[in-house]
Amino acid sequence: MSTNPASAAEKRPNPIKRLYNWVLSWADTPYGTPALFLLSLAESSFFPIPPDVLLIALCLGDRQKSFRFAFWCSVASVVGGIGGYAIGAFLWETAGLQEFFYAYVPGFTREVFANVQRLYETNNFWIVFVAAFTPIPYKVITITAGVFGISFPMFLIASAVGRSARFYLVAALLWRFGAPVQRVLDKHLGWFTLALAVLGIGGFVALKYAF
Repeated sequence: MSTNPASAAEKRPNPIKRLYNWVLSWADTPYGTPALFLLSLAESSFFPIPPDVLLIALCLGDRQKSFRFAFWCSVASVVGGIGGYAIGAFLWETAGLQEFFYAYVPGFTREVFANVQRLYETNNFWIVFVAAFTPIPYKVITITAGVFGISFPMFLIASAVGRSARFYLVAALLWRFGAPVQRVLDKHLGWFTLALAVLGIGGFVALKYAF
């Protein structure tokens, strides 16, 4: 019996959903922590899926290691942020790199860059901190910080405080309320996934209109 190609395409998850499922699948392997480290590293400069997805899954799988997961997530994210800063400071003028980010990395537009530059003139620390702590795309801030030459020590401090506060807060909640949270997620995983997507989209919208 033949399968309708159109029907098969409709059932196939969209690329972001497939990427999300791929990220989540690492939680069930012995390589969950290295995967979390690499995901956090990449998300700070170009990867679209936030590390919270895998962090939550790992914490629910082993609550006693929640703060260890948060530590590696924070360290990798800050290191990735330094990489993003370096891209902006040393490679942004490379032929084709700007167009690649504008075309393929959500949140990168010429208008946003111009607006962020104006904000950096008076709010350096808080711009980096808010992006590090909230769903606002951190990758946009790490690269623009390098492009516009904001103070690197200030950038590093704001990133470390914001990223650590975010990931340790997630870990603490799951460490304290792990079982009830897991029951809720098992029952409402679809809604939870939707909420993460909404937060991500909300961050891009905030970036567009607030900046």
